[in-house]
Amino acid sequence: MLENVTVFKGYPFKVGQKIRIEDSPRSGDWEVIHVTDHKVTLRCPLSGKEFSWSRFCYQVEESERPWPDTQAD
Repeated sequence: MLENVTVFKGYPFKVGQKIRIEDSPRSGDWEVIHVTDHKVTLRCPLSGKEFSWSRFCYQVEESERPWPDTQAD
């Protein structure tokens, strides 16, 4: 029997990408500065702070918009 199934795939980060995370405690604009099979290191373009986290993002959309967004909530 067929069922309605939602499929999630981890996002294939690339060094140099400029990303925006929404709806997360890590919300904001980030630059990808290092990627391994298990971790991604991001840098805040405003503060310069860097954080390395287990890979956690899933792609929702891509769009043209200001980055970094200094007007974001």
